Amino acid sequence: MLVRFALRTSILVVFAAFGGIGFGLSLGALLWMSIIVSAIIGTIKRELPFDVVLNHWDETVAYAALFFLVSVFNHAVPV
Repeated sequence: MLVRFALRTSILVVFAAFGGIGFGLSLGALLWMSIIVSAIIGTIKRELPFDVVLNHWDETVAYAALFFLVSVFNHAVPV
């Protein structure tokens, strides 16, 4: 899960760098979509939240934490 998370996050950062609406807003939108996709995959695979092994639910929480961190910095810096 950690390798998958690192790979997906690096891909999101690269795509956000080429976003037309700015890096912060693009990264926020991509992280929001990643939260939804990870939650759907965790539901489809019937993984238990807070299980012993890391799964898609833990990835969802990590993406949510990054999303809120990015959104705080987006609102803190005036355009």
